[in-house]
Amino acid sequence: MKEILIKKIKEKKINVVIVGLGYVGLPLAVEFAKSGFKTVGIDIEEKKVNMVNSAKNYIFDISQNDLNLVISSNFLKATTDFCFIENADFIAICVPTPLDVHQQPNLSYVKESSKSVASFLKKNTMIVLESTTYPGTTEKILLPLFESISSLKCGKDFYLGFSPERIDPGNPLYKTKNTPKVVGAVGKDALETISLMYENVLNGSIYKVSSPKVAEMEKILENTYRHINVGLVNEIAILCNKMNINVWEVIEAAQTKPYGFNSFYPGPGLGGHCVPLDPYYLSWKAREYYFHTSMIEASAAINDSMPDYCVNRICKILNKFKKSLNGSKILVLGVAYKQNVDDCRESPAIRVVDGLKKHGASVDFYDPFVRKYKHFNKTYTSIETLNADIVKVYDIIVATTAHTNIDYEMIAKNSKIIFDTRNAFEKVENRNNIELL
Repeated sequence: MKEILIKKIKEKKINVVIVGLGYVGLPLAVEFAKSGFKTVGIDIEEKKVNMVNSAKNYIFDISQNDLNLVISSNFLKATTDFCFIENADFIAICVPTPLDVHQQPNLSYVKESSKSVASFLKKNTMIVLESTTYPGTTEKILLPLFESISSLKCGKDFYLGFSPERIDPGNPLYKTKNTPKVVGAVGKDALETISLMYENVLNGSIYKVSSPKVAEMEKILENTYRHINVGLVNEIAILCNKMNINVWEVIEAAQTKPYGFNSFYPGPGLGGHCVPLDPYYLSWKAREYYFHTSMIEASAAINDSMPDYCVNRICKILNKFKKSLNGSKILVLGVAYKQNVDDCRESPAIRVVDGLKKHGASVDFYDPFVRKYKHFNKTYTSIETLNADIVKVYDIIVATTAHTNIDYEMIAKNSKIIFDTRNAFEKVENRNNIELL
């Protein structure tokens, strides 16, 4: 099997199937197709499939020219039909791994897609899970599932591995193509072959680890590291406010140290598809070993409380102007979870909006990247544009996302008061009407 697959990799005769065409799967599918491998993307959402086949780009980080190229050249096509697995030599599973209502891992997407893959699986195939999950998922859940449904043997008839996605939406420097790739697999031959496949597609280095569970833990460590450090700096921000100290100036001074300090920044909470969720996977798994991840739980408590903290700060700021939160007109700048992206998943800005409305405020939002979002089956739409006359209408402006294509100078000149949770108004000359987180 190893010799057969390596030969096909070198000759670009590997048929690739990517399961899941979201923020992880579609960029990966485009890179495989650009590298000369015939690629099929499978997704259960017919709308996504139709958009891909029509070269309609819905992923911010993918070049429209790249998508046009791979679709027009027939190196990439999309479908809802798992029967294409029958001809696949390499399969990457890139489906969501959310939390359920009890903040516990929900692997239903991984399990259901893997069952569909297993029912069509043939010999001499590489399978890689890229979805973030807790250590042990690949070997203890997927391996027996594939073997029992397909009647094939891992290591003999198919190779199985885990290679965590490292998508950072909006990052201008690191994309799927040039980000280093960690690979863990069941057996040395699987590790060598799967790694070679990625080497033929990606420019970033391939870092091999001894097992899938090491790669699974590595991914959770990455996001837990960020989660805990953001929790720390959010707590520092709260304390700095009480002590009348500018936390942004503190961070700027601290980062002059050339060693032992990495900059993290406070905000209204954590958002996105990874950092707010992944540490809970580890906390949940740790309890199986009678171990409590106290640092994760402490940082989660701080980060989860930040939207409420922001609402309380807004209330106090309005009180200074003899205004109550109830009845105030508020404009929220940005509902995307981070700068210069169109992604609202787990966005703390939406929780801030909810909190303000709960207390009777009249809230509008402006986001040049997010024209509308759906929340609890209700659709909210951004105001079309910002100008001086519009800004003057509001009692307070709340910056919850620091998009770079907003005229902060104009807003500052025409606002009564601004609450800046992201230091978005950092370069504004007159900052007398700005309060920082």
